[in-house]
Amino acid sequence: MSDDYQILIPPSFMALFVEPGKHKPNAPRTHIAQRYELCEDMANLLIDPAREQMFRLGITEDDVVYTIRDGLGGPDAVLTADEAGWVSARLFELLTEGRRRD
Repeated sequence: MSDDYQILIPPSFMALFVEPGKHKPNAPRTHIAQRYELCEDMANLLIDPAREQMFRLGITEDDVVYTIRDGLGGPDAVLTADEAGWVSARLFELLTEGRRRD
């Protein structure tokens, strides 16, 4: 079995590739898995900078995620707008998950 098929892609990410009214993704699973890995890595890489910004500016998780989401977009962005939204939501989960454990 290929490593690509061992990656568990959450339904929330898979939904980015399913058009309204459809049930099947509009891209091959290998492409979706690659994009998922990129987005998951991006969310994890942003945890420390987000925490630093929260501490330095005294802002909430909501505020920092909103600011970071703006930075993920633009004409030269690596992520699509939907992927940037997913990364932002995942970053929020990761930030609040760490707070719940403390």
